[in-house]
Amino acid sequence: MKGRIAEVFDSVQGEGLYLGEKQLFVRFYGCNLQCKFCDTKLLSFLEYEPEELLAELKLYHDRYHSVSFTGGEPLLQKNFLKEIASLTRKNGFINYLETNGTLPDELEEIIDYLDIIAMDLKLPSSTGLAGYWSEHRKFLDIASQKEVFLKAVVTQSTQEADIKDALKLIKGMKKLTVLILQPDSSQNQATLKEKLMHFKELCLNYNVTTCIIPQVHKIARIK
Repeated sequence: MKGRIAEVFDSVQGEGLYLGEKQLFVRFYGCNLQCKFCDTKLLSFLEYEPEELLAELKLYHDRYHSVSFTGGEPLLQKNFLKEIASLTRKNGFINYLETNGTLPDELEEIIDYLDIIAMDLKLPSSTGLAGYWSEHRKFLDIASQKEVFLKAVVTQSTQEADIKDALKLIKGMKKLTVLILQPDSSQNQATLKEKLMHFKELCLNYNVTTCIIPQVHKIARIK
């Protein structure tokens, strides 16, 4: 079994609740979506067997919070992900999955090997794609077995109706979670501020804990 991996590197987490934590990153090649704000253009990959990838991760000798399986979309390679997550777990790593939350059946097969799930809410007015509310709902039902938090990219085109749908989805979860509103880093941040503050106020009205956190690694110009 081989996995298609775009890159392996160490850095600090630049998004979400674990902002600033040192992580090892395994970036999986390939994605099932084409969001209009996507900032990860993957043009090449190397093939790894699970044991080869584990050996490369062991070359990093610093202290790390976790291994971040990111992409692309890691769950597209669920069989390989399951194998490497099993190996990292056995070797004392915390497994952190970054995912677009649209592949619940694949998540169900690997959930036992994960510790933390950072899931994107793909708001139609932000992505330019169809809605994935039913997939997100099923995904979160499974993800709730572990620690999970949500991220939603906010752009100039993001509509209040999508935020309300997201909040209704969160309120229906088995356990409440934190929603991160993440401003699109390619757009003017000053003009997004009013929209972000309005959405945060809306979240407060729904009693959903919400943070506005930009992509700090881009601001700091680190990988």
